[in-house]
Amino acid sequence: MKEITIEELLAKAEKPSQEAMRLHAFYKGKIGVQLKCRVRSFEDFAIWYTPGVAAVCKEIHQDREKAYDYTNKWNFVAVISDGSRVLGLGDIGPEAGLPVMEGKGLLYKYLGGVDAFPLCLNEKDPDRFIDIVKALQPTFGGVNLEDISHPKCFKILDTLRVECEIPVWHDDQQGTACVTVAGLINALKIVGKKIEDVRVTMVGAGAAGVAIVRLLMAAGVTPGNILSVDSKGILHRDRSDRDILQSKFKEKWDICLKTNEKQVKGDVPDAIRGADVLISASKQGPGTIRKDWVKTMAKDAIVFAEANPVPEIWPWEAKEAGARIVATGRSDFPNQVNNSLGFPGIFRGALDVRAKTITDEMCIAAARELAKVAEDHGLSEEYIVPNMDQWEVFPREAVAVGSKGIEQGVARKPAPAEERFKIAEAIIKQAREQVQLLMKEKFIIDPDA
Repeated sequence: MKEITIEELLAKAEKPSQEAMRLHAFYKGKIGVQLKCRVRSFEDFAIWYTPGVAAVCKEIHQDREKAYDYTNKWNFVAVISDGSRVLGLGDIGPEAGLPVMEGKGLLYKYLGGVDAFPLCLNEKDPDRFIDIVKALQPTFGGVNLEDISHPKCFKILDTLRVECEIPVWHDDQQGTACVTVAGLINALKIVGKKIEDVRVTMVGAGAAGVAIVRLLMAAGVTPGNILSVDSKGILHRDRSDRDILQSKFKEKWDICLKTNEKQVKGDVPDAIRGADVLISASKQGPGTIRKDWVKTMAKDAIVFAEANPVPEIWPWEAKEAGARIVATGRSDFPNQVNNSLGFPGIFRGALDVRAKTITDEMCIAAARELAKVAEDHGLSEEYIVPNMDQWEVFPREAVAVGSKGIEQGVARKPAPAEERFKIAEAIIKQAREQVQLLMKEKFIIDPDA
């Protein structure tokens, strides 16, 4: 693996930033509204609008579920943020967060055939935020929460998952956790270790870190074998700040109660020592995780350094320190843990069965299918998760998620797996081909032509 200096990395990162400024200004946004029905003449307006549409309205009034049949509710997802934790930029506000939410909409459409609509709210109060999202339910088949600061993101997600009639998902939590679990499943196959036996250290206890620990336990990692570390050290029941954790950071306190069976105390180096698996969703590196710490891990160690754009430790440094398998969040290193492998297919599956929620078990089903796709292509130490260009990932993931939803009784529209695969495949194929056709016909203009 070629070493990359900070200077080379920054130079490489500069070009996408420059192109982003140029092309966002050129296109004035990345997504828009496109008709999906025919308009043969102005007479068709009487069908799509008044007076004809009144018959459809009356039908839905008699049965609200008919909105899924007569409107785009079945494929609409709201991407909602308050702009309080956008990428690595912090609280930059809803307007500055809008380009990110539009980008999420682009990925939803191109990878999953999902019509995702960005909604950036000028509302930081979690209770009012929850009320707004609940009020939006009649229009959407699902909600993707995005870039919301913690700890309020936990309350918002957990409340909405219980109180909404449509699936609510927080990609910074569930998406990161899902793809991480998928990578770990395959990494353990390569090193020949069982998930219930491994000792796992989680560095970072923000939205992603907490969600990863939750899903690891649900996927079979023994809770007592997990050590989680935040900025004040290893989480354990005797922490000096336990009163604050219990009152303001209940999710962290829950981890204190469920993990760290031996009540290990200390900081990051103490948590890493002897671990089979190190997962970090912490501050950018390099140097956040040190080589000499990785050297103290168990034989055939697995290291996931997920900070972007600079991982907590360079992959080659982790390898030199004895790690056998290394993953990052970057596309230019092997084993990219990328949320985009998860949410388009997961929501495709949830929408196709009209799910009422996305359960942890549905997330694990998605993770196992992601792992299976990579296994079908041939696992190696540098290939433990699929790439985004292996587009069969998304319909396969959709089927797995929908099947688990049907099994758990949260699906409004159960259907055979084969039928759902054909539907998902067709929707995703159409979304991609539409973009290519619009480019070919110059409705999407080439700025350099």
